[in-house]
Amino acid sequence: MSNPRVLVLRAAGTNCERETAWTFEQAGATPEILHVNELLAAPQRLREYQLLAIPGGFSYGDDMGSGVVFANQLRTKLRPEIERFLEDGKLALGICNGFQVLLRAGLLTGRDAFDDPPRATLAFNLIGRYNDLWVDLRIVSEKTPFVSGRKIVSFPVAHAEGRFTAPPEVLDELEADQQIVFQYVDQSGRPTQQYPFNPNGAERAIAGICSKSGQVLGLMPHPERNVRHFHHPDWKRLPRQQWGDGFALFQNAVARAGQLVS
Repeated sequence: MSNPRVLVLRAAGTNCERETAWTFEQAGATPEILHVNELLAAPQRLREYQLLAIPGGFSYGDDMGSGVVFANQLRTKLRPEIERFLEDGKLALGICNGFQVLLRAGLLTGRDAFDDPPRATLAFNLIGRYNDLWVDLRIVSEKTPFVSGRKIVSFPVAHAEGRFTAPPEVLDELEADQQIVFQYVDQSGRPTQQYPFNPNGAERAIAGICSKSGQVLGLMPHPERNVRHFHHPDWKRLPRQQWGDGFALFQNAVARAGQLVS
C-alpha cells in the first residue's frame, strides 16, 4: 500500500499548515501545502489526493467572520470537485478555522455533500473574547474513521468564534445520527456548559462533528498541537509515551486514506 497524499489547503492568514502537514507526514502520509488560489486555478488537482485538510489560523483575517470567505470559495468555485472527491470515498478534516470553513461551507450538516444554506454555525465565545487554554474532550461517536475508542483526550483551543450553535431540531438530528464526535467534558468526564471546561459555551458541549457519511470531520480544538508527549503542559506528570493524544486522529485518517490509493 502506497502512502496516501494529503492536500493541506491554506489561504491568506492560515498559520497552522506546517505543523498539520508535519503530523500527517509522521503518520505515514505524503502531504503537500497548497494555497487555495493554486487550487482555484486548477480545481481538478484535488483528484490527486486522498485526504483534504484545512488547518487553523485566521483565513483572510476573519474580516467577514471566521472562515466565511474561504468557505464561500469552496461553495462557489470548488463545489463540483469537492462533491466528486467525497463521492470517491475520500476524507476531509477541518481544525479550528478549518472547522469554521467546513461548517460554513455546508460540508458537515448536509444531507448530501453540501447543505445550502448551512444549518449550524460557530458563534462568538460566551466569554466575549479570544480564548487559549487546554480542554478535555470525550469521543462520543466512532462514526468517522478519524477516531477510534470512546475515550477522553486533551487538546488545546485557541479561538474567539468557537461556540457551536444550531436550531434544536438540527442538534437533535446530529445526536440521532451520531454526528457529534467530540464533547467538552468536566473533571468527572461529563459533558458540560461550565467554563473553562467548555471554553466557548457550545450547545450540548459540542467540540467537533462529522458529516452524515463520516468522511468529513471538523473540530475546534487543535489535535496537531498535542502530537508529542511533551506538548502537554502536564507531560512530566503523565505516563511516558512517544505520542500525544492528537496523533491517533492523524494515524486513523492516514490508515483509511491509504486504502484508497490505487
